[in-house]
Order: sequence, then C-alpha cells, then structure tokens
Amino acid sequence: METHIRDITVEDIRKWLKEVVDPEIPVISIEDLGVLRDIRKEGETFIITITPTYSGCPAMDMITLNIHKKMRECGVPHFKVETQIAPPWTTDWMSEEGKRKLKEFGIAPPMGNRGSEDLINRHPPCPFCNSTNTVLVSAFGSTACKALFKCKDCAEPFDYFKCH
Repeated sequence: METHIRDITVEDIRKWLKEVVDPEIPVISIEDLGVLRDIRKEGETFIITITPTYSGCPAMDMITLNIHKKMRECGVPHFKVETQIAPPWTTDWMSEEGKRKLKEFGIAPPMGNRGSEDLINRHPPCPFCNSTNTVLVSAFGSTACKALFKCKDCAEPFDYFKCH
C-alpha cells in the first residue's frame, strides 16, 4: 500500500525519528539527546530541525544522512533537514530517559545544567558502581562533549557527559 503525504503526520515523523541514534553513542536517540529540535509541515514538505551538540560536531553529518535514510525508508517524499545553531544546544534539552540510557551504557550523565560545570570540583557518580569517589583524569574524553574520570573505588575509567 502506497503512503500518501496527506496521510503522514508530524507525530509519524517524530515516531520514526526515535529510531535515529547518535552515531557516537548508539544507545541514545537524537530526540533523547535533544538534537532533534522541531518537526513541522510547510505545504507538502516536512521540515526537520536539528541542533548540533557543539559547533563542528562530526556526528551531525551522519545524523543528517541517517534522517534522510529513515525518511526514505518510511516513504516520506518531501522533506528537508535544517541545522539550527541558535540557541546553542544544551544538556538541559536531554531527556531523563536519555540520561538513564547513557548511564546504562557506561557514560555518566550530565550533572546540573548549562553554566554549572566545574570539572575540577565535580565528582560524577561512577556509572558502574555508583560511587562518588571519582577523580577527573582529563577534561577531554572520547569526544569533545565528554570528560574522562576514574572511579577510586572500582578503578574503572569512564566518560562523563559535560554540561553545556
């Protein structure tokens, strides 16, 4: 059965895009991450707006390609992906579900909100044993949006998703 553009809703698009994940953290969707900012319909075209986690984020090209792939798979004939940089992305936009998924994946979710970051005095709970006996190893982790910490109790290193 062929899908017609009139039959597709913004809610359909949002549901389908819940399957598009961050290529650097494949357990979290772009919606849970807060990168998916808006979906609207203008005439026969769906406009999908995304915001990068930081300027120059290398994952954005792959996210855009994956959105295109998902829209084609779902039979959406007319759509456009726009990147919006203002206001800048913030960890405040992440869902609680997304933060839970980060922790289960072994990444400590952000603590606090935009402007509250103090990595030197921060002791995020270890995602493996929940201890707050943690220490900053490097302000830069596996990606620019993360810092590297180590748990003094279980001795495991872990990424912490920095607030911004």
